[in-house]
Amino acid sequence: KLYVRQTSAIFLGYGLSDIPSEPEKTSIFDFVKDTGSILDCLNISKVFVIGKDFGSMVGYIFALFNPHKVVGVISLGVAFRPPGSANHQAILPEGYYINRWKEPGRAEADFGRFDAKTVVKRIYTIFSRSEIPIAKENQEILDLVDTSTPLPPWITEEDLAVYGDLYQKSGFQTPLQVPYRIIKSKVEAPKQDVKVEAPKQDMKVEAPTLLIMGEKDFVFALPGTADYIRSGEVKKYVPNLETIYLPEGSHFIHEQLPDQVNQLILNFLNRYKH
Repeated sequence: KLYVRQTSAIFLGYGLSDIPSEPEKTSIFDFVKDTGSILDCLNISKVFVIGKDFGSMVGYIFALFNPHKVVGVISLGVAFRPPGSANHQAILPEGYYINRWKEPGRAEADFGRFDAKTVVKRIYTIFSRSEIPIAKENQEILDLVDTSTPLPPWITEEDLAVYGDLYQKSGFQTPLQVPYRIIKSKVEAPKQDVKVEAPKQDMKVEAPTLLIMGEKDFVFALPGTADYIRSGEVKKYVPNLETIYLPEGSHFIHEQLPDQVNQLILNFLNRYKH
């Protein structure tokens, strides 16, 4: 029996989940282990993993450490790179949003000026654009939004109220820790974790993989990213990769184009289920 699990739904410190006892020490491997623990608890032996944004990285790393459990990987908007290899922070200006959010206290002060719904609303507005979010020297990231800027047509105030309520419970400390403050960390299984396999040295995701990429996603505009994907260089690390480009797709492609994205996912699942 095959089940689909969207990794972002199970991360500790997000939404309705419990907050880790030490959020500042949370690593991406904690989420990888949590994914495996849920499968073990439910006695599920094989899965497709589906991730959006950094949830894709959890899916990829889960596939690296647990290849026998993964039928396929689906990523919305993020191509696999060997952990620790991305260097956008060094290339882009100080005001690049990741540079700001990886600095302890900076984002907390920025976000703390608003209620959770307003924070989520501004993040949705900023990240729906095709431009890379970069603030000026004396400007905070959330101030990149003019208060008169309308929401994208595919999200409503009611949607934002639901998301805001979730973050009202969890806060933003864990989401800032992972992925932003561990973004260049080396991914290693804890030595005491004997149930986890060591990944191959070449760090290849061997499972069939689908990347759905919006061509108006600001991530696609990050230095070297479009060429890395289009040139096929990414297949050095994900040899069984299929990439589908959606010309009008933004960073929130699954909410912007749900019917199209759902059909692409279903086609992939039907192709590889067995």
